Amino acid sequence: MSKVAFIGLGVMGYPMAGHIRRKGGHDVTVFNRTLGKAQAWVAEFGGHLAPTPQDAARDADFVLSCVGHDDDLRSVAMGDHGAFLGLKRGAIFIDNTTASATVAHELHAAAADRGAHFPDAPVSGGQAGAVNGKLTVMVGGDEAAVKRARPILEAFAGRIVTTGPVGAGHAMKLLNNFLSMGYAALYAEALMIGAKAGLSAEVFDSVIRGGRMDCPFYRTFFKYVLERDRDAHRFTIANAHKDVTYLAGFAETLGVANPLGAAVRNSFALAVGAGHGDGYVPMLSDYVAQWNGLPAPE
Repeated sequence: MSKVAFIGLGVMGYPMAGHIRRKGGHDVTVFNRTLGKAQAWVAEFGGHLAPTPQDAARDADFVLSCVGHDDDLRSVAMGDHGAFLGLKRGAIFIDNTTASATVAHELHAAAADRGAHFPDAPVSGGQAGAVNGKLTVMVGGDEAAVKRARPILEAFAGRIVTTGPVGAGHAMKLLNNFLSMGYAALYAEALMIGAKAGLSAEVFDSVIRGGRMDCPFYRTFFKYVLERDRDAHRFTIANAHKDVTYLAGFAETLGVANPLGAAVRNSFALAVGAGHGDGYVPMLSDYVAQWNGLPAPE
């Protein structure tokens, strides 16, 4: 049994930390900025609650983080009362946030200064994958640290993919999300054009389903469109915009043109700017219709 700290109990982190506690049988201490969420987690799973990331990380063998943005990650790791202040030598800090490769390198260097290790290990599979312990984990880091981290990751993983050195995990996750958000923007605009041409969503679906453009993402997207199922794809437009923005910055550091990325980013930026950031990604089809003076797809 290892001593584990988990920082960030959102829709992903809450069940992930629970799997580490129940499946792995580890001694888990949690921190969350909203205290009530941490209290609820301890009531459900046992373990301990810490008042700061620093206290959560103290004496832990493994510290995991799953927060929102680069700056959130910097804050819980390296800010006042950040986890790195409590990190012991030889500990492993594992980041499960969808963040940038830039911040991964920053944290890797800061961890090394304390004699600790940092693999980046973002996850894919959504809330359902987190609840069911079937996430795909994309791990970047040195071989020894990744090997040590693997038993902890297995508690909530369906697949663990070793992607390369530090930063490679975040790079792969951003590419994964760029592709899925690109599909979302294409589907939303195709629906709008079809609606203008008099095609119903049912006709659209009957042609796409089973064809070359059919895929699991399409099916969850269209579950909302056809059934108005708000839980079909619980990933917000604001988070999608954040991820494609990070991807654009990453491509720029590599000197790679990203014109399609700019178009995808603009679709999500329009929705965020119109106050729809808290909506889920499939709802983009509604907003594209609104911008063009059309009813939502029916």
